[in-house]
Amino acid sequence: MNRQNPYFISLIFFSALIFSSCSSIDIFKENIETPIRKKYSSFVIINQEIGMRGFSSQFIDQQVQIHLQEALESQGLVYDKTGPELVIRYTSNEDTRKRETYQNNNTYPYWGYRVWDPWMYNPYYNNRNSTKTTTYELVQVIVDFIDSKEDKLLMTLTGVTEVTSEKTKSKKVLKTTDKIIESFLYDMNESE
Repeated sequence: MNRQNPYFISLIFFSALIFSSCSSIDIFKENIETPIRKKYSSFVIINQEIGMRGFSSQFIDQQVQIHLQEALESQGLVYDKTGPELVIRYTSNEDTRKRETYQNNNTYPYWGYRVWDPWMYNPYYNNRNSTKTTTYELVQVIVDFIDSKEDKLLMTLTGVTEVTSEKTKSKKVLKTTDKIIESFLYDMNESE
């Protein structure tokens, strides 16, 4: 296959577009009691210290703890149990939902034969649409960033994503956690 072929390039572009559109993550910033005024150098994850689970799955909960700690340490912050500058607390909201999708079961094309008899093959006339109910989970990852000296909330970042299967849930939760950390680090670095 010739990789310079414009059809091949179009196929790659559209498949990348489809896969990227399936993994939407939205981040919301809320509950700001005090603005970020400095760059923090140490942190503690309160869930880890008091044994509080933020997710229904213990496996995902441990993954989020490890992921938060590693991501912040890779940015130069130090985990400090005794005197941290930044306190992090996380929780989740995992809500199972249903969605109805409409499927057009009309096997005839909208062109060709309709020219001769538009009512016979009209998808609206024969009402051949059916509904399919799919189940998904709306997962919210909620992370509080607290200034330990002032004992005030710097911000609450909530990442929202849809999960359609248990196989992909941990990956989506970790991607959402990454986006939350990116958003916090951006705000912290902009404060200087």
